[in-house]
Amino acid sequence: MKKSLLSLALLMALAISFTSCRDTKKADSVEEAVENATEAASDAIDEAAEATGDAVENAVDAAGDAVDAAGDAVDAAVDAAGETVDKAVDAAGEAVDDAASSASDAIKKEADKIKINN
Repeated sequence: MKKSLLSLALLMALAISFTSCRDTKKADSVEEAVENATEAASDAIDEAAEATGDAVENAVDAAGDAVDAAGDAVDAAVDAAGETVDKAVDAAGEAVDDAASSASDAIKKEADKIKINN
C-alpha cells in the first residue's frame, strides 16, 4: 500500500510540474496577445480619428462651396429682378405716354368737332 501511495504522489508531482510550466507559457502568450490587441486598437483609433478629421474638413469645404454658390445665385436673382423692374418701369412709362398722347388726340378731335359745329 505504501508503494502505491508513493507512486501516486510521484505521479501527481510530475503532473503538477508539467502543468505549471504550460500555464506559464500560456500566460506569456496571453500578455503578448493583449499587448498586440492594445496596439491594434490604438492604431485603429488613430486611423479613425484621422479619417474623421479628413471627413470634417471635406464637409467644411463643401459647405463653403455651397454657400458661395448660393451667394452667386442670389446675386444673379437680384440682378434679374432689377432688370425686370427696370423693364416694367419703362413699359409703364411708355404706356402712360401712349395714353396721354391718345387722350390728347381725342381731346383735339373733340375740340375740332366743337369748333366745326359752332
